Amino acid sequence: MDISYCIVNLNAKKYLVKCLRSIEKSTLSKSYEIIVVDNNSYDGSVDYLKLNYPNIRTIVFSRNEGYTKAMNIALQNSSGKYKVVLNPDTELMFRSIDILLKQMQVDDSIGIVGPKVINTDGSFQKSCRRGLARPGAVFSYFLGLSFLFPNNQKFTGYHLNHLSENEVNQVSGVSGSCMVLKQSVINSIGYLDERYFAYQEDSDYCLRAINDGWKIYYDPRSVVIHHGGVGGAHSVPLQAIFEWHRSYFRYYKKHFSKDYSAFFNIFYYFVMIAKLIVTTIKSLIFR
Repeated sequence: MDISYCIVNLNAKKYLVKCLRSIEKSTLSKSYEIIVVDNNSYDGSVDYLKLNYPNIRTIVFSRNEGYTKAMNIALQNSSGKYKVVLNPDTELMFRSIDILLKQMQVDDSIGIVGPKVINTDGSFQKSCRRGLARPGAVFSYFLGLSFLFPNNQKFTGYHLNHLSENEVNQVSGVSGSCMVLKQSVINSIGYLDERYFAYQEDSDYCLRAINDGWKIYYDPRSVVIHHGGVGGAHSVPLQAIFEWHRSYFRYYKKHFSKDYSAFFNIFYYFVMIAKLIVTTIKSLIFR
């Protein structure tokens, strides 16, 4: 088996249909499989899959086990040399996966590749390529400095705004909405860290791969539409807000806290808690 498409679904039936239809045009290879792990959807997703896609391997949980655990189950039940980690609310454009696989073959040390991800209106999703989420880069992003000074690398370290969205570049991370990784990367560093219920598991995995000597590339010749946060944790928005902040806290503590003083870490944790409170209040007011 050449390619395994691994999808975690939670109440995203409307877009899962489009996602599955787009897979066929994403590669010329006929040696591929699709594994869908469903996190206890209540929108008819499972019945739809069983009726219309009996050849897809569908694994159903009796409760929401979280995105990361579910994706690990999909990966563990796949047999492809290349794994396509894919959100159910994405649409793959013509030969998008073939393009990423070709980029991987440029250098044996390339372990993960991500496409150019666009919104439904065609605009660029900046989060599809990333630098390291160190405090300076994160502050610059949330304070809007990366948008005010898009060509200044002092402020654009998070979403790499200073780089052209239409150029192939080596990066520190790509989005888990769609990324391709080699089985050999899994053999080397293991699976996703399940302490992340959802969010930041992709950034964590990319950084672990880099630390193990693998390269990560962003290739905009491959294009994927991401409808963005349909279903999944976004079907329960307050939980999504909490999980994002909890996951970033874990990511920072795991990878970067040792590089800073205890005083700075306490300050940074306070800032993240304050941001969580403000974001939650805004969500309650404007939802």
